[in-house]
Amino acid sequence: GLSLAPDGKMLFVTAGGVDGKVYVVDTADLSVHATLNPGHTPVAAVTTPDYKALFVCNEFNNNIAVYPAHQMEPSAKIVVSREPVAAVATPDSRWVLVANLLPSGAADGAYTAAYVSIIDPAQGTVAANVQLPNGSSSLHGICVSPDGKFAYVTHILARYQLPTTQLERGWMNTNAVSIVDIEKKALLNTVLLDSVDQGAANPWAVACTLDGGLLCVTHAGTHELSVIDRTALHAKLDKLAAGQPVSEVSQKPEDVPNDLSFMVDIRRRIRLDGNGPRSLALVGRKAYVANYFSGNISVVDLDNVARPLAANWSLGNEPKADPVRFGEQLFFDATLCFQKWQSCSSCHPGVRVDALNWDLLNDGMGNPKNTKSLLFAHATPPSMMSGVRESAEAAVRAGIRHILFAVRPEEEAKAIDEFLKSLKPVLSPYLVNGAPGEAAKRGRAVFEKAGCAQCHAGEYFTDKSEYDIGTAKGLDTGKSYDTPTLHELWRTAPYLNDGRAATLKDVVTTFNPDDNHGTTKSLSEQDINDLVEYLLTL
Repeated sequence: GLSLAPDGKMLFVTAGGVDGKVYVVDTADLSVHATLNPGHTPVAAVTTPDYKALFVCNEFNNNIAVYPAHQMEPSAKIVVSREPVAAVATPDSRWVLVANLLPSGAADGAYTAAYVSIIDPAQGTVAANVQLPNGSSSLHGICVSPDGKFAYVTHILARYQLPTTQLERGWMNTNAVSIVDIEKKALLNTVLLDSVDQGAANPWAVACTLDGGLLCVTHAGTHELSVIDRTALHAKLDKLAAGQPVSEVSQKPEDVPNDLSFMVDIRRRIRLDGNGPRSLALVGRKAYVANYFSGNISVVDLDNVARPLAANWSLGNEPKADPVRFGEQLFFDATLCFQKWQSCSSCHPGVRVDALNWDLLNDGMGNPKNTKSLLFAHATPPSMMSGVRESAEAAVRAGIRHILFAVRPEEEAKAIDEFLKSLKPVLSPYLVNGAPGEAAKRGRAVFEKAGCAQCHAGEYFTDKSEYDIGTAKGLDTGKSYDTPTLHELWRTAPYLNDGRAATLKDVVTTFNPDDNHGTTKSLSEQDINDLVEYLLTL
């Protein structure tokens, strides 16, 4: 993450993991003026235009560290929803808006979606959490209009309540920008970035031109830039709000999130000469797009979108990708997919979870399962919640065929295997100076006493067997489920096969009434809390 101070004298650069840093770079001589220590995995920073404070998104602490101008220690850490990854301040410095990557809470209800948090810098509190449409996940970018009236956030709009029988017309995943009315602290509407017969997968960065006329979005999965006539966009939305239809689909405002033709006459999709465009800067009438996998910057002349590539700047010699890097590139690449609707990362952001339930067809229809993390998938066969794939290798190939709806070369599946095998667990934010605290140490003993270690055994905390633990219901009643690894439990909520447990405490209490999933019914409140603390450190 990069943030330039309003006076241009200092550049704030986020870096690092569990012991994250913000480097304060003097722009005059490019020296590191100071180093801040905000928290676990700082990924984005923003200063308010009045330069009273710096706000840093700590992704895995689920908070925002607030540094008063020129101070080395945060004055506050504001708790937000879940995995804050992008932030922006309004021009009047009145609000800071934060995009939270994932939904929070249980996933087995009728509505699951991520939030945009609106922070009041003067009070140091969250003034509102604006929930996006049902199925919203993988929020990556956020910007504010020059007049400060609207915020725009990019995300996937998943149609998770449908069985995964096809991809056409956005049946599984659509790709969207949601518009937040900042003064009302409410969602204005959500527009789709896809075309009727071609997805615009994995929208990432978003920015407005200074005159407010254009809104630009990078598509990390399809290697494109969308250039949207923002004035025309709001004119159409205003017309709908006044009760006037704007298309056959959009007869009223609530129709817009399902209208794949809404942007037809107000947006251009520009193919970039690069792979994985994730970052975007608008300078005057040019867009500068950083391509994550190809190591170059695409420069688009916004006044000449008919011939958009004004330049293509190399950032140095990009080494030939080894199998792991090639597999990572493929994992995030939606051009592998039929009509480019999604990539593997669309359901596995960060190669972990999207916090949604999906009704895959590998074990029947009408029995949705919560998305599993892919960490250690190859080391802990079988795969899938119900163990229907004998190995992760088989699951990768089945996913290409039945989720991406594609036939691809075997060498690509092998590369994806190598990438997934290379994944390493991230240290838990619940560790104390990198080690379990006293509660977690007591919880380890409770883990043994409750019999958890009988099934969650060994290096990966799994015996690789399947059990009926009494949580199957509906069409799955009486079925057994694969014993999952417990590594990174702290970042893979919600829990159980259908995501009904919002927290680990729910797993060992509310949803284990008969002690089928460890002997926990007789544990004291202190023992329960210690057990959960231990599980959160894994």
